[in-house]
Amino acid sequence: MIPFPFLRRLTGVGLLAGAGLTAYAACEARAYTLRRVQVPLLPAGQRPLRVLHLSDIHMTPGQRRKQEWLRGLADLAPDLVVNTGDNLSHRDSVPVVRESLGSLLDVPGVFVFGSNDYFEPCLRNPLSYLLPDNGKRFTDVPQLPWPDLRDAFTDAGWLDLTNDRGALRVGGTSFAFAGVDDPHLSYDRLDKVAGPADPDADVRLGVAHAPYLRVLDRFAADGYDAILAGHTHGGQVCLPGVGALTTNCDLEAARARGLHRHPAYSEPGQAGSSWLHVSAGLGTSPYARIRVACRPEATLLTLTPES
Repeated sequence: MIPFPFLRRLTGVGLLAGAGLTAYAACEARAYTLRRVQVPLLPAGQRPLRVLHLSDIHMTPGQRRKQEWLRGLADLAPDLVVNTGDNLSHRDSVPVVRESLGSLLDVPGVFVFGSNDYFEPCLRNPLSYLLPDNGKRFTDVPQLPWPDLRDAFTDAGWLDLTNDRGALRVGGTSFAFAGVDDPHLSYDRLDKVAGPADPDADVRLGVAHAPYLRVLDRFAADGYDAILAGHTHGGQVCLPGVGALTTNCDLEAARARGLHRHPAYSEPGQAGSSWLHVSAGLGTSPYARIRVACRPEATLLTLTPES
């Protein structure tokens, strides 16, 4: 029989370890980080361009530190902003998001929405993310004011790529875009954007909130140079030395965040392949503001000429 004093000490150690891990995970979720990545996809002779990729902001009005950090990103002077959705986590967050983006809204930009732009977050078991997807989507909750957010973005001149194509000229570089509505909700309409990417554009970008393979496959096959997505939170709770345990979609965990190729085994310049950048995002559910070995992030992608 194990002595009671030993059990009591063991329980105390376990409680302290649990409290320490929880405190670390809460601090990690507020340790906003800027990632910098180079992507060689511009035509030869073009000057490098800076693309700010924002995703999964999950804003609530009380998140002051996040709002201040977002405002500071304008100092990066990006040439283009790509927002891959899940901006909201509260019905009063639209003006807060608009104010936090500040002068970034004066920069050329494109956007798509995710489920947390459309529907209020709800309390759920966080461990359910580690289980196989049962197809249940939490849409039986009040809607968020996503039309107001859309209007704030489009009034600023950002392109709405919701199941649509678009084009921009940034400096001396022409961009062709294709985007889909949130694949996690099965709102994507690939039939509306399918077809070869504009061969006359200097850069062709596919944009989606959730990086489901059907979307990545379509964009890569249609000749998009790169695909930008979010949704995964980088796994949110990762194991050091192991990485993400889940992506909350059918993308494999090894590509839950960062710059990769799609298909994963393809090489730059190979027909039917693309660069893939998945952002770990800036936020979490307001009911589970924790991250482990996966800091919240925005990414400054520097597009450079292909070698």
